[in-house]
Amino acid sequence: MQAAPLAKARLANNISGPVRAFLDYCRVEKGLAANTLLSYRTDLQAFKAKLPKGEKEVSHEDLSGYIESLYKSGLSARSVARYIATLRNYFGFLAREGEVSADPTEFLSSPRQWARLPKYLNRDEVEKLLAAPGAGSVEAKPNAVRDRAMLELLYATGLRVSELCTLELSAVERDLGVLKVRGKGNKQRIVPFGEPAKIAIEDYLANARSRLLKGRASRHVFVTSRGSAMTRQAFWKLLRGYGREVGIFRRLTPHVVRHSFATHLVEGGADLRSVQVMLGHADISTTQVYTHVAQQRLRQTLDQHHPRA
Repeated sequence: MQAAPLAKARLANNISGPVRAFLDYCRVEKGLAANTLLSYRTDLQAFKAKLPKGEKEVSHEDLSGYIESLYKSGLSARSVARYIATLRNYFGFLAREGEVSADPTEFLSSPRQWARLPKYLNRDEVEKLLAAPGAGSVEAKPNAVRDRAMLELLYATGLRVSELCTLELSAVERDLGVLKVRGKGNKQRIVPFGEPAKIAIEDYLANARSRLLKGRASRHVFVTSRGSAMTRQAFWKLLRGYGREVGIFRRLTPHVVRHSFATHLVEGGADLRSVQVMLGHADISTTQVYTHVAQQRLRQTLDQHHPRA
């Protein structure tokens, strides 16, 4: 249980003062998630190892050479774009703080990335997946009742897996059918859920949660038999297991279910602004990818069913 904090401490000892100040700013001022901070730290450590000179000595030519070395190492355009975004955020912070006189990333160009349509499940696959844990009842195993509730809520709301696993009891308004979700950047949003998810949650809270806790207390909705909150890794494993049970053998992740939620909303006529709010996207351009998914689905329908397609 102590491995992760120790690993973080070792990482913290290996970073410079400016990097530490940048990460503190991202954590405290911007409220970024721990995973994002870890990505920034890892990227900047790799940059420092390759280009150990001080920040004030780094030029645009130095950065261009570094980016070129990333391409030569075989990284994808998407990965290189992530490194560039990290460096832009870092040197932008240093410029605002007066640590560098000019931002050397100002003229860096990002690689062209072809937009990849998100993978999603069709409605029949979703129904099979939701039924995989079995119907909840007093006699059912508490793990199965919990898993059914988690799957129903994931598809009903499109939550991120971290938001689902850290959901607290106080955030669930069952009478109103809404969740108070704290997402990226520590931003709170209200997400509604439907009757099937409500029934599954009530079944879990009434018949399974106390059996898992065995007298222990927890503020989290979804708990394990050890009394701790469900982890992202454990839920990924559960999801893939249920997927295999119902014949979904391609890579199945919580994000695929999130994409399915959004895709089915857009296909059903939901406006992009509403979908954006429910997903917690900061920029509607991120949500617009689902219009392409819906258009692709229409094309497939036409090709399959129209006599002159």
